[in-house]
Amino acid sequence: MKALTLTEDRTADTLALTDLDVPEPGPGQVRLKVHACGLNPVDHKVAPGQSPGQVPGIDVAGTVDALGPGVTHATAGDRVVVHLEVAHGGGLAEYCLAPADVLAPIPESVSDADAAALPCAGMTAFQSVDRRLKVTGDDVVLVTAAAGGVGGFAVQLAALRGARVIGTASARNHDQVRELGADEVIDYRNEDVPTRVRELTGGRGVDAVVECVGTATELLPTLAFGGGLAAITGRPDWDAVRQFTTAPSVHEIALGAAHRHGDVRARRELRDMLVELLDLVVAGRLAPRVTRTFSLAEVPRAYAGLMDGHVTGKYVAVI
Repeated sequence: MKALTLTEDRTADTLALTDLDVPEPGPGQVRLKVHACGLNPVDHKVAPGQSPGQVPGIDVAGTVDALGPGVTHATAGDRVVVHLEVAHGGGLAEYCLAPADVLAPIPESVSDADAAALPCAGMTAFQSVDRRLKVTGDDVVLVTAAAGGVGGFAVQLAALRGARVIGTASARNHDQVRELGADEVIDYRNEDVPTRVRELTGGRGVDAVVECVGTATELLPTLAFGGGLAAITGRPDWDAVRQFTTAPSVHEIALGAAHRHGDVRARRELRDMLVELLDLVVAGRLAPRVTRTFSLAEVPRAYAGLMDGHVTGKYVAVI
């Protein structure tokens, strides 16, 4: 089979197109014939810690091709999408292995590319907005990088819950972020975000922050009393807020860690969140936002674009 593998450089933009043996599924695994694989910044972030020859790619849409021993809840020919463990990857290939217990069925009306756009970014946003921050229609929510992958999904999900949404984005993306459901958009390049948040909320602050760009410490003081921050790119410094004042909560989002550090319940949640996201897509309430697709050979160039941090929507490899 054809696959993209890490070279000695161990960077996502220098992947090599390689011939590999088709893998055989072990106990509890299925083999997927890969149709599409979502591309994520995390693939690049973890590459230096991986081994040359490893195949990256964690968001896979495909067809069940073979069953490993003990697999009873999947059938050859099933069309599924899955979020793989970040440390293992394997999705940027014609075939890959996946745990059978985290597979989500793809509805007939959803394309492979749209399904592959959902897992990492969509579930990170869903876990932040729905499971951790528990956003409601009474809340004001701040979403950073609101035109990006995670941010774009977070804006849509918070708006679906009736919240007032404030997004941050460069000026050229303001209209797009408003179309996703944001009520106000802050130009982070030309405005001080914490100051503008206080102005937009009459000094009260926001009830929830979905932080996607590494500014968690800066934004922790923007929370109203009892507010929560979903930390996607790293924990904030607690010293940014004095003890026993606004009583904030911080929720570390480590989606893929459910494979290695979670139990059956944690892995089941990966599948359940994907099912809910797919249902929203089918209902026309959530846009997967695939902005570009790439062939396997074009993926290194796609990662080079992702690494500049200014990509809107989702990039997907179609295999």
